[in-house]
Amino acid sequence: MMASKPIVVGVTGASGAPYARRLLQVLADAGLPVHLVASSAGRLVYKLETGRSLEEDLPAGVRLFGEDQFTAPMASGSFQTRGMVIVPCTMATLAAVAQGLANNLIQRAADVCLKERRPLIVVPRETPLNAVHLKNMLTLCQAGALILPPMPGFYHRPETVQDLVDFVVARILDHLGVEHSLGARWQGLE
Repeated sequence: MMASKPIVVGVTGASGAPYARRLLQVLADAGLPVHLVASSAGRLVYKLETGRSLEEDLPAGVRLFGEDQFTAPMASGSFQTRGMVIVPCTMATLAAVAQGLANNLIQRAADVCLKERRPLIVVPRETPLNAVHLKNMLTLCQAGALILPPMPGFYHRPETVQDLVDFVVARILDHLGVEHSLGARWQGLE
């Protein structure tokens, strides 16, 4: 059954912890199982940007793994998942995954998604982008990953920063096939 398969979320040290926080909250509120892998830099940036440690902010039901836990379930392709989101994703993590490296559990879990043809959504947080970043993104896209930079739209007339965060998280949820009500959808003009 699809709902019983966990969604893997990776949190790395790029800026963008509010995206991870909101995604985890919505997935937990939907009753979906979540396996979270956070790098040490990801934990540090999370605390800097949210004012709370990842552990104290963790929604109920989310299982937290360290980046060095190579015996975690998602390190094996035989463990069924709905896919993985790396949010926020550093350019170092993106480069490692694009090159097939698996030096930590985030990279290994992403590699498993690619080899098993499961959804891998990468939310890179860097600007501006150089040619190396773009080549690595193209490589990942060609390997089957979805590159989803956190570029909020404004047609929904956001009034708060949370509205901007929700716009990006809604796009992530759409690509995971998770129903949500994070904002009105574009209906076109009459």
